[in-house]
Amino acid sequence: MDGDHAVRFKQFADVAGDPQWIHVDVERAATSAFGGTIAHGYLTLAMLPAFAARLYAIETGSARLNYGLGKVRFPAPVPVGSKVRATPRIQEVRHLPAGSQVVVRWTVEAGGVEQPLCVAESITLVVP
Repeated sequence: MDGDHAVRFKQFADVAGDPQWIHVDVERAATSAFGGTIAHGYLTLAMLPAFAARLYAIETGSARLNYGLGKVRFPAPVPVGSKVRATPRIQEVRHLPAGSQVVVRWTVEAGGVEQPLCVAESITLVVP
């Protein structure tokens, strides 16, 4: 694991209060069934806004708010050092008095890993 990954995982573990060895103890994780440290599932989920900023833009309204999440699953662990890619698909747009809710289904994958790392529905409220 390079230094940048080690720092990011340690910082996330500290903030989340989840310092499990499989995420932060390189030596112990190397002897596990995973063969090394793996990312926190919630760190993968927390990366969705950064993916969204690079993949699409909502060019309407005065603000965009994280409204919540629908179904979230972590079918496979994220091996440290994996190149991760995310695919968003707009599932639904609901028009409400407070604005529009945009539901996006995300699939996060990595090369060499058969199952998705994360499948989640994010809900954004677009305020007029």
